[in-house]
Amino acid sequence: MNLVKYDPFRELRGLHDDMNRLFMTNFLRGFDQEGFTSGAWSPSVDIFENKDSLVLEAELPGMNREDIELAIENNVITIGGSRHFEKKDEGDNYHRVERSYGSFTRSFTLPQTVTSEGVTAEFKNGVLRVSLPKREETKARKITIGGEDTSETKTIAAETKSETANA
Repeated sequence: MNLVKYDPFRELRGLHDDMNRLFMTNFLRGFDQEGFTSGAWSPSVDIFENKDSLVLEAELPGMNREDIELAIENNVITIGGSRHFEKKDEGDNYHRVERSYGSFTRSFTLPQTVTSEGVTAEFKNGVLRVSLPKREETKARKITIGGEDTSETKTIAAETKSETANA
């Protein structure tokens, strides 16, 4: 017969784990990190960077350009709008409606490397594409190094000011 050390908090830890599992799998299933404040639905967004700009792409199927609001204030870009359910015919009897409808708002903090001047936005095939240009001082530059022999030059990529500050 083995002796088992008594742990007065074992059952409490088990209850804690069960409660965490309950809330994480069922209660928060439909919500992302933004939680309850994001509205009835939240469109998917991709944010990526290329050589000259930061690009934000949001999927907004079934919406018109007039239904979308876009604003930049205090280094925060906000996309908002509303998608309404439109019943095609009074005789239609829907058995299932899985697409999300209602208003939404998504906000993203912009890095200091982009500027709000020269921003372009395009809405095409249900995808909103916002291009935020990078500041000139943060773009990488190539520097040509000449030597004593003018036929032999070497080009190196220079670090940006933000890369130097981080190092």
